[in-house]
Amino acid sequence: MSAGQVQPLVDLQRLVVALRRKRRFWLTTALAGLILGGAVAVFLPAPPTAVTKIMVIHPDDSPTDSGTLMRTDVAVLSTANMAAAALKRINSTESPSDFLKDYAGLGLTNNVMQVTVKAKTKDDAVAKAKALADAFIADHTQRTQAAATGRSKALLQQRDQAQAQLADIDNQAAAEVGKGRNSNAGALEQLYTQRANLVSKIADLQNQAQQAGIGSPEVIAGTQIVDAPAIEPVSKLKAYGTPAGVGLALGLALGLAFAAVTALVRDRPVLRREISQHLGASVIAQVGVKPIGPAKLWRRSKAVTESSRVALTLARAAREDRASLSLLEIGAAATAAELAVELGRSLAEDGPVVLVDDLPGKDVSKLPVEGTVQVVEAGDPAVARAARRVGVGTAAPGTAWTDLSALGAETVLVVRAGFANTQWLHTVARQLADCGVPILGVVLVDPDPTDHTDGTLWDGLHTALRGRAAVVARKQDEVVELELRDETKPIEWPVKPGRRFRPLDRTRPPVDPDAPTRRLKPVQES
Repeated sequence: MSAGQVQPLVDLQRLVVALRRKRRFWLTTALAGLILGGAVAVFLPAPPTAVTKIMVIHPDDSPTDSGTLMRTDVAVLSTANMAAAALKRINSTESPSDFLKDYAGLGLTNNVMQVTVKAKTKDDAVAKAKALADAFIADHTQRTQAAATGRSKALLQQRDQAQAQLADIDNQAAAEVGKGRNSNAGALEQLYTQRANLVSKIADLQNQAQQAGIGSPEVIAGTQIVDAPAIEPVSKLKAYGTPAGVGLALGLALGLAFAAVTALVRDRPVLRREISQHLGASVIAQVGVKPIGPAKLWRRSKAVTESSRVALTLARAAREDRASLSLLEIGAAATAAELAVELGRSLAEDGPVVLVDDLPGKDVSKLPVEGTVQVVEAGDPAVARAARRVGVGTAAPGTAWTDLSALGAETVLVVRAGFANTQWLHTVARQLADCGVPILGVVLVDPDPTDHTDGTLWDGLHTALRGRAAVVARKQDEVVELELRDETKPIEWPVKPGRRFRPLDRTRPPVDPDAPTRRLKPVQES
C-alpha cells in the first residue's frame, strides 16, 4: 500500500476472513447454545397453561364500538382486586401481586375475552382459571346491576321532585278556585296545563324507574363462560425447539461478536498482502494445514502434494545458488520440519545434504530421512564439513537472533497465517536485516481458501526469487571472465559511446586568470 493511500478504519475483507478462520469457535458456541437451550427445556419446562373464554355482554354495546369496552374489561381483569377475589374463591394464600404475573386477558372480539393462567400444576392452573373467570363475571354483573340501581334511584328522586311541584300547583289552583268570581281564568288555565304536564312526567319517571330497577337481564344471562378452562396443548417441537432455537441464535451471535472483536483488537494479519508487507518479502508458496477428523480420508493426499510441490520450489531456488539456506518457522514448526525433510530429499539427488535441526521441539529429528540426508543438531562438527546444508530454526518469541545467521546465509520464512501480530512480524524482518540474512520469500501455512490478494512485493529484486536468475547468471559471467582473463596484459576497458569532445589545444597561450571573462562596453559618464 502506498503512502498516499489511507487505510480504512475497519478492513471488511480482513474481518470476513478472520471470522471464517474462527468458524470452529463460533460454531462451537452456537452448538453450546443449542445444547443449553435444549437442556433448559428438559430440566426447566414451561409451566402448564390453562385457557378459558368468556362471553361478555355490555349494556351500551353497539356495532360501531372499536373495542373500547373490551379493552376496559381486560384492564379490569388485570387489577389487584380481581386477583384477590379469584384467590379468595379457591382459598389460596398466594399474593395477588404474584398472581397478576401468572395470568393475562386478551380481547378476541368485542364480546369474547380469552384468559390464560399459568401455574405449577395442571390442576392448579385449571382451578385458578375457573376462579378468575367466575370472579370477573360476578364483578361484571355486579357493576352492571349497581349502575341500574343507581339510575333507578336517580329517576325516583326526579319523580319525587315532580310530585312536590304537582302538590304546589294543586294548592295554587285550589286557592285560585276559592276566590269564586274574582278568580283569574287565565292563571287557572295555566295552572291546569302545568299540572297535566307534571302528571305525565311523573308517570314517565315512574315507568323508567321500574325498568331501571329490573336492571339488564340480558347482561346477567349473557355474560358467562363459553369455553371451560382447559390445559393448552403444547407440541414437543414447540416446547423443546423454541428454547433450543433461542439458545442457538444467542450462542451464534455471541460467538460471532467475540470473534469479530478479537480479530480487530489482536491485529494478527491473515491476508497474503498483509503478511508480505509486514515482513518485507513476497509469498512464494502456501501450504494447507493438516486435516483432522474424518477429513483425513479425502484430504491427506492433497496436503502431501502441496508439501512436495513447495519443497521442489525451494529446491530449485537452492540449486541456483550454492549458499546455505535456512527455514525459519513462525507458528508452524511441524510444517517447517516436513518441508526441510522434503527439501533434503530433493537436494540429495545432487549430493549429500545435512539438515541442521535447531527447532525447540527437535521436530526434524522425529521424521524419517532416507539416502544421503543427515540430520544433526546445531553445533555439530558435520555442519562445518557439509557441502550443502539446510538449517531449520524458529523466529518465534524468545529466538536468539545472533544464531540465525549460522543456520544459513539466506532464509525462507514458514509463517502460519494469523499466528503472530503485526509488531512481531516487523521485529522478525528488522532482526534478520540486522543479522544480514536476506529473506527469499514466505511460505504461508494455513491460508484462507478465498484469499486471492497479491502477496508479491515489487521491490527488493536482489532478494526475491524472481531476481535470483539474473543474479546467478551475472555471477557465472564474472567467473568465466576471470578465468579467461590474461593477467599478464593490462585490462582494456571498453569505451562506452558518449559525447565526443574536441581535443585540447595546448599551443594556445594560457589564459590570464585576472582577465575579465566577458568584454563589456565602457560606461560613458555624462
